Order: sequence, then structure tokens, then C-alpha cells
Amino acid sequence: MPFPVHSLDSAPEESRSSMIAMEREFGAIPVPIAKMATSPELLNGFLEATHAFDRTTLPPIAREVMIMTVAVRNGCHTCVGLHAAALRRLGAAELVDPLRHDQALQDQQLDAIRVFTHRLMDRTGAVEDSDLTAFLDAGYTEQNALEVVYGIGAYTMSTFANRLIGA
Repeated sequence: MPFPVHSLDSAPEESRSSMIAMEREFGAIPVPIAKMATSPELLNGFLEATHAFDRTTLPPIAREVMIMTVAVRNGCHTCVGLHAAALRRLGAAELVDPLRHDQALQDQQLDAIRVFTHRLMDRTGAVEDSDLTAFLDAGYTEQNALEVVYGIGAYTMSTFANRLIGA
């Protein structure tokens, strides 16, 4: 792959503060971050978007179900591995295998976010009324529906970039 694995010395200056933050968080600069640093706009935009998604009203496990759904659908093995680990840290290890194989989840509310994520992606946002109703009937809100759209955008950026750079 033509994308360099940047160090703090080789990265564009505008990427360095994000790289330092990731180094503090993970103990080292993850290779995908070091490669994304080639584009400060992508790296910084992705990190800002994911931090904003973490502040949504969706519960943490529901967010991870949505992220895993996007990662599996888009074939980002790096993302699947990272978010499988996040689900395990959240005490939801039983969700990892079904999500990796895009199978229904036992928990109907969590499965509703998985299905809704697919419907949004399948229909580029123009879901059927019945899709939105099913999502809302599972206990989510209109705000949550828009937060799923936001998450799809943030993590589509990540999955596409990771595949492009060979993360």
C-alpha cells in the first residue's frame, strides 16, 4: 500500500495533536491512525465525528451494535476487531459472533438498531414508514434515528478509509 505509517516526526503538523492523543489513549499510535495522518482533514474529522457520536443519547452497547453493523457490512476487519473488543469491555461479548455474521440478536431492542442501520444504508436514508415505526416501537426516539444516521456517516468514513489505506 502506498500510504505511509507516519511517526510524529513524519506526519503533517495538523495531524500530530490527534496522533499524540491516540498515543496517550492506546499507549502507542495505532497503525490506522498513523496511516490516516496522511490527511489531517480525514484524521481530525473522523476523530471529532466519533467523539461526537459517543456523546449521543444512544446507549453505549447500542452504539457499538450500530458500529459493528456498519463495519461488517463495509468489510472493515480492523474496525470489526476493535469494536468486538469494545463490546467485550462493555460486558456484551455474546453479541460479537452474531454481529460478525450479520445475524439477528436475541435482544430485540439491540436487534432493532442493527436492522434499522441496514435499512438506512440499503435505502440511503429513505426508509419505509414501517422501518422507522419498528425502530421507535423498540424504544428508540426520533433523535436516536438521526443519531444512527450520524453514526453511519462517521463510521462509513472510517471503514472506507481503513480499507483504502490497508489498515
